[in-house]
Amino acid sequence: MPVSEYERLLHTDFARTLRKPFRRAVEEYRMFAPSDHVAACISGGKDSMLLALLLRGLARELPLEISFLAMDPGYAPAHRQHIEANAERLGLPLHFFGTNILRVAGRHSPEHPCFLCAKMRRGHLYAEAQRLGCTKIALGHHYDDAIETVLMGLLYGGQVQAMLPRLHSKNYPGMELVRPLYFVREAAVSAWADACGLRFEPCGCPAAQRGTDGKRAEVKALIARLAEGNPQVEKNILNAVKTVDTRKVLGWRDGTGRHSFLDAFETDTL
Repeated sequence: MPVSEYERLLHTDFARTLRKPFRRAVEEYRMFAPSDHVAACISGGKDSMLLALLLRGLARELPLEISFLAMDPGYAPAHRQHIEANAERLGLPLHFFGTNILRVAGRHSPEHPCFLCAKMRRGHLYAEAQRLGCTKIALGHHYDDAIETVLMGLLYGGQVQAMLPRLHSKNYPGMELVRPLYFVREAAVSAWADACGLRFEPCGCPAAQRGTDGKRAEVKALIARLAEGNPQVEKNILNAVKTVDTRKVLGWRDGTGRHSFLDAFETDTL
């Protein structure tokens, strides 16, 4: 399939399910400014490859510069070659750089290395993107990732929090992280990959091959069961972290510290 056909699908068959929600997130969360240099971070999965194509199309309409950044955290050669082959089919000129993240994360947290691995990956992506002159990194997290994160924080972390569509970097001044697929459904990404005839490997980490990301899988299955009885469940989960009323929670934190509903109890009326 020629590169032009992959892009045509985004403007025809998948305009409603992929391109429209992508544009909605970009516009609603004001993700890009004129002359931004964006690093489209490519892990090799279907989400990040799709994101790269959508950003390339956007750069034809807006004054953006896009670099296609791929990190090798210590993959087996065959895994890296598969990523490179898919990128070539899509016409994406990858900038690949290497790290030893898989070895380090596996040594420090052999049973559950995913959290440490993700944290280290982000730091390396920021550093390499900044070295290339980028102002932002774009990651391929989608709608399903966002709602799963809300429930994981609630059920396993004891906190209400969201996967934000934009973040300022704490350690790399002037850098931002954006998630342009924030409103894109995972099923739509899978349908696009199937229509393109593309095969994507799961994460090349040995821990991922063992299926150690069990909590997210549990939450994904829970959401699917709940949605069978109430199709609004997924939408409601995300809306819950958009409409938090601090007058009706026991406590909260912000940049100034911790707060309790008792702080204003004498003056508030419900």
